[in-house]
Amino acid sequence: MSEVQRRGFLARLTAYEPLTLIMLAAVAGGLFVLQRLTSEVLEGETFRFDETILLALRRRGELGVPIGPGWLTHAVGDITSLGGVTVLSLMTVLVTVYLLLDRRWPIAIFVLSSVLTGWLASTILKILVARPRPDIVPHLVEVSDLSFPSGHAMVSAVTYLTLGALLARTQRYRSTRIFVMFAGVFLAVIIGLSRIYLGVHYPTDVFAGWCAGALWALGCWLISKRFIPSRAPDAAAEAGNGVGGTSA
Repeated sequence: MSEVQRRGFLARLTAYEPLTLIMLAAVAGGLFVLQRLTSEVLEGETFRFDETILLALRRRGELGVPIGPGWLTHAVGDITSLGGVTVLSLMTVLVTVYLLLDRRWPIAIFVLSSVLTGWLASTILKILVARPRPDIVPHLVEVSDLSFPSGHAMVSAVTYLTLGALLARTQRYRSTRIFVMFAGVFLAVIIGLSRIYLGVHYPTDVFAGWCAGALWALGCWLISKRFIPSRAPDAAAEAGNGVGGTSA
């Protein structure tokens, strides 16, 4: 490698922040984990693990009754609805409208397209793997589509993590950015766990949904960080004018 080529390579490498490089490595690792998990599921190697967890969440001798008090089952039913199409659609539309009104047009359009394509990716994965729903325990809610990956887990991760990551870029303070991201992760986790508790998904379905959804959100964050401005046009102009006035 010539001196010019070496300098060009170093310039390209240092153009990316260390956090961006770490995130790219995380994407590569996540893709490997998702591929391995899908392979194990197709080969039937995860069934014993899935069966053990699903049975552990039901009363012995009464598989139609989950462990825990009655209010917990009701609460889990409410939580799982947060990952439904209706709630996620409303959430996405409201956030997109908010960003449009706040004159953050690029992020608004990117949020909507990221979530919609993530939902499409979830549907395609389900069709490709074609894993039927578990019949180990009775389902506590009605389901009809395929099982792997969990649509609730993946789509909620896609939606809440993508919204969290992109909205965090619009926040001024580090504390609010951390809170927004934590809220997205928390919602994705409890929604996925609710699907296992209700008996409508194998645990590996949910793990795969989390992994795929997190990868999608992370990829969207990397693209937005590279190409999408976080400030509204007016705010950027005012910031530029402020800098100019100070230097004068």
